[in-house]
Amino acid sequence: MENSDFAFHPKVVVLILSYNGKYLLEEAIGSYLANDYPNYEVVVIDNGSRDGTSQYVETSWPQVQVIRTEKNLGYSGGANFGLQHAFEQRKADYVLFTNNDVRADDKIIQALVKTAISDERIGFTIGKVYYYDKPNVLHTVGKRYDEFRWNGGHIGRNETDTGQYDKVEERDWCDDIYWLINKKVYFEIGGYDTEFFLQGEDYDYQARARKAGYKIYYTPEAKLWHMTSKTIGRGSAYVEYFNSRNSLIVQMKHRPKEKYLPFIKAKRSELVKLTPTYISRLRFHFVYRMWLGYYSALQWGKRNNKL
Repeated sequence: MENSDFAFHPKVVVLILSYNGKYLLEEAIGSYLANDYPNYEVVVIDNGSRDGTSQYVETSWPQVQVIRTEKNLGYSGGANFGLQHAFEQRKADYVLFTNNDVRADDKIIQALVKTAISDERIGFTIGKVYYYDKPNVLHTVGKRYDEFRWNGGHIGRNETDTGQYDKVEERDWCDDIYWLINKKVYFEIGGYDTEFFLQGEDYDYQARARKAGYKIYYTPEAKLWHMTSKTIGRGSAYVEYFNSRNSLIVQMKHRPKEKYLPFIKAKRSELVKLTPTYISRLRFHFVYRMWLGYYSALQWGKRNNKL
């Protein structure tokens, strides 16, 4: 990057969250370190890993700081541990918070900052996410607004990138596979809500930021390749608990009753339809976990006077 691209280079801390993901870090760390943005540092959050992540980073990447929690705090808790360190101790202007199962473009920091500094009310800045094993096929370039679900589907998913999303635009929603977080968001509304141990935490964070008047912006110049679900796994009964639970809680937290009650009923109908299929495949634990998540959300609603 030419330093003349923009005169001011705010400090960026790249936070890589990792739980037992030592085997993923070489490419993630290496690709971020390849950026030539003049004012950034890379920090790895070892979220209670048992695979020697901290020792590996300290030995292999002496220019990278590693901070460790003694137990797995979940996605939201681990993220908050890092955000506090980056914003309050390292005095970052922006944090590029990122998954560990990724390879970043060498201009990603420059591109995100260039868009972020164009408007002080931009709370989150995102870019293109491609599939790692299909490097020209898009995973997401943001998410759509959906009147019923609120947080809609991925824009561009499974599309070959032919330049159809090459315009800087505001987005209603996004996925936090990676995003640049403005320090003003953190100091005004805090970090992630740890009610969401896993799944839905970014959804809630965006809802809170939008209420506070912040925007989500997309730039096509920021690019990253994502391996998808390397840490939590695909088709996991453990994850399905949070999938069933957390989208309901976000709706109850932030939408009026006439919006979230139909959504809760629709979720119940969806689970009723899915249950025979999973039972026929002998996935009894999967059925148990998704219904457990659903009833956990209802209990949250009762405790918080939403139901």
